[in-house]
Amino acid sequence: MKYRIDRYFCGHRMLIFGILCLFGISLLAGTSTFVPKKKKTAAQGADDKKVFLIHSDELFYNKFQNPEAQILRGNVAFRHGTMYMYCDSACYYEASNSFEAFGNVRMKQGDTLSLRGKHLYYDGEEQLAQLREDVKLRHKTTTLTTDSLDYDRIYNLGYFMNGGTMIDGDNVLTSDWGEYNTGTKMATFNYHVKLVNPKYTLTSDTLRYNTTNGIANIVGPSDIYSDDNHIYSELGFYDTRSDRARMFGRSKLSNNDGKSLIGDSLFYDRKTGVGKAFRNIVYTDTVNKNGFTGNYCYYNEKTGYAVAYDSAVAIDFSQGPDTLYMHADTFRLQTFNIETDSAYRKMHAYHKVRAFRKDVQAVCDSLVFSSKDSCMTMYDNPIVWNNNQQLVGEEISVYMRDSTIDWAHVQRQAMSVEKMDSTHYNQVSGKEMKAFFTDGKMHQADVLNNVRSIYYPLDDDSLIIGLNYAETSKLSLFIKENKLQKIIMSPQSNGVLYPLDQAPENKRYLDGFAWFDYIRPTDKDDIFSWRGKKKEQELVIQNRRSAPLQKLKKKNKTKEE
Repeated sequence: MKYRIDRYFCGHRMLIFGILCLFGISLLAGTSTFVPKKKKTAAQGADDKKVFLIHSDELFYNKFQNPEAQILRGNVAFRHGTMYMYCDSACYYEASNSFEAFGNVRMKQGDTLSLRGKHLYYDGEEQLAQLREDVKLRHKTTTLTTDSLDYDRIYNLGYFMNGGTMIDGDNVLTSDWGEYNTGTKMATFNYHVKLVNPKYTLTSDTLRYNTTNGIANIVGPSDIYSDDNHIYSELGFYDTRSDRARMFGRSKLSNNDGKSLIGDSLFYDRKTGVGKAFRNIVYTDTVNKNGFTGNYCYYNEKTGYAVAYDSAVAIDFSQGPDTLYMHADTFRLQTFNIETDSAYRKMHAYHKVRAFRKDVQAVCDSLVFSSKDSCMTMYDNPIVWNNNQQLVGEEISVYMRDSTIDWAHVQRQAMSVEKMDSTHYNQVSGKEMKAFFTDGKMHQADVLNNVRSIYYPLDDDSLIIGLNYAETSKLSLFIKENKLQKIIMSPQSNGVLYPLDQAPENKRYLDGFAWFDYIRPTDKDDIFSWRGKKKEQELVIQNRRSAPLQKLKKKNKTKEE
């Protein structure tokens, strides 16, 4: 008992001596205001490495249970450099420059960093703090809670291995393993990572998060879910404060309306609704059964405006395996009345438009499609092929029904050509033509005004028996199984039937005839190879003259008037 008391008072004398020494150093520091700063001496460097006991209500030794430790109880306080540590009781190992703290453990460094827990082991040589049970790390506005945390003061790094939660503003991050650097403000999370925000939830296998700017760095398979859409990426950045995402490596953006967008890199601004995709883009709309591919796409989900170019291809797969592929230099989409029940869209395609489907092919310089009336209008030397039928004119409008062609309207310099063999073609031309389709095949065509026709009738063995040339005001063609069955003219015209070997050369082809086989797309890859009409075969636009406006002469008004 006497030994314990002596050691107790001896310890207090050492404590008083240490406080006097510290007081003396403080006075010396106070008198050195006007002295230039000097490099730290070896003694000062050693002082920074030492763990100092600042206070304890009780201090004693237990040579039987723990002979190397100073037993401390009541308001225990330590200092190591700029870090202050407090607890209810501790075992201080002065020889190894370490201690073990129990009860209400607190660590505080400046005004920005604090740690709490129930148990702490601190190694002054390694500057490593190991906190256990109900651990909480506070750094500025960031709070990290866990049951087990190691904090390395050399690298300003705290890490947990048995699950933890970080709260930073509106963001709550959880994971099985993680680390947080108080110097760089960077946190890294691994295994079952979840970032919960009032607007969305991010799940990942690996995530890096910057508490300074709120940017989450995705470095593994990750999903971001919200009420309206879903983002999948394995590499990218998400700004949790501005709600902007920049993703790489075949990332995918999809929404609840069946639309998805994949690209080598994606940009999405949740607040403005703007999305951008770059390189090897694949857009799919499973509801409307269409999509496109290309190397650049811009879309605003709030306004319904979109633009795509650079190898852009619009795709319609509503007809099952018979998919339509259309290429143009640029596609532009506008949505009208977007927030009403009468919303509709207009798509503009320009220039050098080429389209391919097994049963239908088309070429023009530009086109417009409106979902309001399901009409697609082609401009500037348009050509449409349907099996062995060819339609040309100054302007062609195609009306769809249930994603299938219903009828087509050819305006000005209209001409329909049916290829019978390599030298014989049924032809009809007029100012206007309407073609009607069933199951995607033309069964009737009506031609109006200045109608001219060349028709090769067949015998029962499907052999050509002659050439029939006729002119009339209206002509109707009836087609069955891709073969011309009959012609009806109004007013009735008998025309002229020439034996095949006596048909004049100038009656074999109508003015403006051409079979544009060299332009026709051959497959879905051929739509990228632009081939225009030969110069001599291009249509010369026939501009209609407008009636002159009448001008009323003004009468000179007199003063009396």
